[in-house]
Amino acid sequence: MVSRSLVLGYHGCDPSVARRVAVGDDQLLPSRNAYDWLGGGLYFWEDSPARALRWAREEAGRNSGKVQTPAVLGAIIDLGNCLNLIDTEHLDHVKAAHQAYLSLCAVSGLLPLQNKGRDLRARYLDQAVFETLHQLRAQEGHPPFDTVRAFFVEGDLLYESAGLRALDHVQICVRDPRSILGYFLPRPTR
Repeated sequence: MVSRSLVLGYHGCDPSVARRVAVGDDQLLPSRNAYDWLGGGLYFWEDSPARALRWAREEAGRNSGKVQTPAVLGAIIDLGNCLNLIDTEHLDHVKAAHQAYLSLCAVSGLLPLQNKGRDLRARYLDQAVFETLHQLRAQEGHPPFDTVRAFFVEGDLLYESAGLRALDHVQICVRDPRSILGYFLPRPTR
């Protein structure tokens, strides 16, 4: 019997996308931006439809064309072979990938990328490190990670010298879409 670790994930999007994906008429496309925190894949906020809705509202406000009307799509995710960065034993993989990335930059004569922006939201360096990690696993013959799960510190301090911030969250990057067991439309979030 295979042991599963199931979580609920929430994705901010336009309601037309949410409906089409939920009924199986469409599928989400993996994000492949150079600033994606955990590398390429499908991004979800774990257990936080409100955070997904907040992102969709911000995206609609940017007038990027991705989201006209903010909505949320829910997903049942089997973490499978998960690079779970909430578990400290997996952080060594990322540290080693960072060193490998720096070595590749030195050999090729390129300057390493840097994370940028307020709260370092544009994670160019992190994206390069995670993609290096996945490439190294493939080269070494290790099974690929189905998902990556991480806690992110983001936003303003909740109060002076707080250890928590207003937008802290757990994010999941689904690298293998087969890890998504199903989609659903959650009840409206305020």
